[in-house]
Amino acid sequence: MTETAVAHPTEPAVRKATPGEARAPRRSGRRRIALPYLLLLPALLLELLVHLVPMLMGIGMSFKELTQFYIRNWNEAPWSGLDNYTVAIDFDAPVGQALLKSFLTTCLFTVLSVGLCWLLGTAAAIFLQENFRGRGFLRTLFLVPYALPVYAAVITWAFMFQRDNGLVNHVLHDQLGIGDSPAFWLIGDNSFWALLIVSVWKGWPFAFLTVMAGLQNIPRDMYEAAALDGAGVWKQIRHITLPSLRSVNQVLVLVLFLWTFNDFNTPFVLFGKAAPEAADLISLHIYQSSFQTWNFGTGSAMSVLLLLFLLVVTGVYLLLTSRGRKTSDV
Repeated sequence: MTETAVAHPTEPAVRKATPGEARAPRRSGRRRIALPYLLLLPALLLELLVHLVPMLMGIGMSFKELTQFYIRNWNEAPWSGLDNYTVAIDFDAPVGQALLKSFLTTCLFTVLSVGLCWLLGTAAAIFLQENFRGRGFLRTLFLVPYALPVYAAVITWAFMFQRDNGLVNHVLHDQLGIGDSPAFWLIGDNSFWALLIVSVWKGWPFAFLTVMAGLQNIPRDMYEAAALDGAGVWKQIRHITLPSLRSVNQVLVLVLFLWTFNDFNTPFVLFGKAAPEAADLISLHIYQSSFQTWNFGTGSAMSVLLLLFLLVVTGVYLLLTSRGRKTSDV
């Protein structure tokens, strides 16, 4: 009787990698990690040149007595220390009083503009969530103010606000009979409301676009279940829509606040170099303090104070909203 030999499978031989082969994956991994940073390098350099370098130069100018006598060689301007900041925040002096009044006007303007932009944008986005004929056309129409160049849009409004030949007075006074005489919109107290109208008109489409994008992430099943439970439209908005849009609204309000508080183009194009006292926003006020009186040191100090204010407000806002999110999650 012959015995059959059972062949046992042999284990494959393990070949040790050479040092060159071991380093190859490491090199490719390092390249993959470094590639995004290399692609971002041109944008970072451009950001450095466009924003960071002028900001540092402005901070340096705020500590110098830089007037029209040193424009040609501003590096030779004498060092003034904190004198420019003292002048800017001395609210008993004319310069400080004017800055404080401009700051309060800007705060009121920002609150009204951001609130109206958010309200109109949210209402339009919720309204256009329903399917009906012409919804696409209305969405496109609502985005027209946001797509138009700022200068073209504001100049058009400036013509419309003309007292004798403007469309606004033609409709309000000539057609509707409001007021005894055509109103002045670009001077006097009405200039504040004219600026607010233009700001809201060109800002609310951004809120509409942002809220409309956030509404796409809310499941329709939640609305259907709420409707079956007897919840009406207002209850659905209050208990489903607004809580679901909390994170979107937090970012939206912050962006609108920074854009509106720093807005320079709108008042400059609408009123020119010198805005009326009622519409003297702080951005245009700093421009006048720097380029009209040729006192760049004081103007730079005002700009630094504005930057510090915005940083503090932004930090407090982010801290409060982050705590609010943690509380709601718990």
